[in-house]
Amino acid sequence: MSARLGAVHRYPLKSARGERLDEASVEPWGLAGDRRWMVVDPDGLALTAREVHPLLLLDPEITAAGLRVQAPGAEPLDVAAPDPGRQVPVRLWRSELTAAHAEEADAWLGEVLGRPARLVHLDDPTRRPVSAEYAAPDDRVSFADGYPLLVTTTASLEALNDVVLERSEGAHEPLPMTRFRPNVVVDGVSAWAEDDWRRVRIGGVDFRAVKGCARCVITTLDPGTAEGGKEPIASLARIRRWDGATWFGTNLVPDLPDGRPVTIREGDAVEVLEAVEPGAGPIRPVR
Repeated sequence: MSARLGAVHRYPLKSARGERLDEASVEPWGLAGDRRWMVVDPDGLALTAREVHPLLLLDPEITAAGLRVQAPGAEPLDVAAPDPGRQVPVRLWRSELTAAHAEEADAWLGEVLGRPARLVHLDDPTRRPVSAEYAAPDDRVSFADGYPLLVTTTASLEALNDVVLERSEGAHEPLPMTRFRPNVVVDGVSAWAEDDWRRVRIGGVDFRAVKGCARCVITTLDPGTAEGGKEPIASLARIRRWDGATWFGTNLVPDLPDGRPVTIREGDAVEVLEAVEPGAGPIRPVR
């Protein structure tokens, strides 16, 4: 079986539910519409599902006007893309930048999340550079944690689920890929092959593999209920632990020679253009 693009996922609102797409446009900072909206506290600090679990239950949809968000027990929120002139300072990890404030969403968010919150829109993603440790000076990213796209593979999830089922003696349900929130999922490769990739072509787009993805508490939250557990971190700690962290997936940066978006589609061929010898584990910081 040749390597193919098995699934494409987009997350319009950071930390909220994603959507599976038949195709998506790859822009320099990620998939079109991916994580361009974010929830922040009144001081502009990013709120994520790590600390605000109900964010996982929000169901966003990109509309012609802006964004529609649904939440359990609440009327849907329809919000227009805010005026780019209404900029407020925001902070996401080590990134400090500005984003447009959609003030009309604040009361709704405060009610469904149970805490003061603001909705912001990254009208210009060129404002946020990728970490210089792993990327080129002109690389940019949306409100994703750190990199434009995340790739995972079906075989790696199957290998992980084998360990989960073994540890639980068959009592634990297999984990869905939605736990890991990838943008692209590759079929037809061996488990953990993505660790070794350095350059890969998906459809008509070349990507640099720049860093493995160290996994956090979000993966232990059931995406359907936001309730927590021990998996997959407990099993990853047995088979995927390096440098005090657990790893699943690889971060990608697209190389678009003229900066113009290129569409990728489910079923597209995946070609590994450059790889290292297996066995070293994920790409991770040099210590």
